[in-house]
Amino acid sequence: MNRILTYAEAIHEAQEQLLETDPSVFLMGLGVASPTGVFGTTKGLVERFGPERVLDLPSAENGMTGMALGSAIMGMRPIMIHQRVDFAVLSMEPIVNQAAKWCYMYGGQSSAPLTIRMIIGRGWGQGPQHSQSLQAWFAHVPGLKVVMPTTPADAKGLLVAAVQDPAPVIVLEHRWLYDMVGPVDPELKATTIGESSVMREGQDVTLVGSSYMTLECLRAAEILEKHNIFAEVIDLRTIAPLDFATIRNSVNRTGRLVVIDSGHRDFGITGEILARAVESGVVFKSSPTRLGLPHAPTPTSAALADGYYPRAIDVLHAVSDQLNLPRNLPWLMDPDADLAKDQPNRNFTGPY
Repeated sequence: MNRILTYAEAIHEAQEQLLETDPSVFLMGLGVASPTGVFGTTKGLVERFGPERVLDLPSAENGMTGMALGSAIMGMRPIMIHQRVDFAVLSMEPIVNQAAKWCYMYGGQSSAPLTIRMIIGRGWGQGPQHSQSLQAWFAHVPGLKVVMPTTPADAKGLLVAAVQDPAPVIVLEHRWLYDMVGPVDPELKATTIGESSVMREGQDVTLVGSSYMTLECLRAAEILEKHNIFAEVIDLRTIAPLDFATIRNSVNRTGRLVVIDSGHRDFGITGEILARAVESGVVFKSSPTRLGLPHAPTPTSAALADGYYPRAIDVLHAVSDQLNLPRNLPWLMDPDADLAKDQPNRNFTGPY
């Protein structure tokens, strides 16, 4: 599989192929028919499939999501798109009170195959109302599946799986991933929901991340390997259901665990994983570490963002603490100290 696509292109291709092969699939949301097409992921689809299947809707998130749910329970397979997860807060009633409970309330005789794409993460001073990562909210609700693809291949495969699933699925995409490139299968194939991926093998410490935070784990692992510390990196891919077996098997070998999330550290995904590890009887060589956002709203200014968001250096410090290494070692200095705090890397120029 040598064909290389960006993350955004992979999402676009998944939707295009789903629209081609399944007449029950349609897209709806604010900006889906705009020239930029939701970070490029819906660009040109309205010209190809028409406004009956690519619906550009007004700023009425609650009503729009209710419409999508209504069509889903009538046999359609809508892909509802919120350009920010923050906007979906207005539609929590149909998501939490209706879609998540539909199959349960009707004894499995009726389903709600609703897929909701939402954009998460920081960038370009988006601030407290446009850059939240609320995956723990959705994962907490029984009946919702929550996926967070990291690679272009999974961006396509998990979206296909979401649309084909009879349950409502929340698909969270980090805005810093849209320009990421990688191999993508040209066929319409689903990535299994509920299976994590071991991105890098190692025996000294287990690093667990999801979405963009998996890349921070991989970067930390590369630096660690130069100093003969070998980290195993697990990409969760799916938050709910959570593939804890893969994490447990890894930590049973390494004896050390660092979990990092783009959401808040308190009451979040990282705490859930640490709790399960302790409850499962894992024998730790050192106390496990969870990394995430502090218990404060996301900042707008770069000065505040500097100390707010966890990065690879925080993973390195967590590993060094577990190995009882002093933090003043040269390789434990921040490799991104000169990087603009709203840039994931030096080649990044957008999207905002």
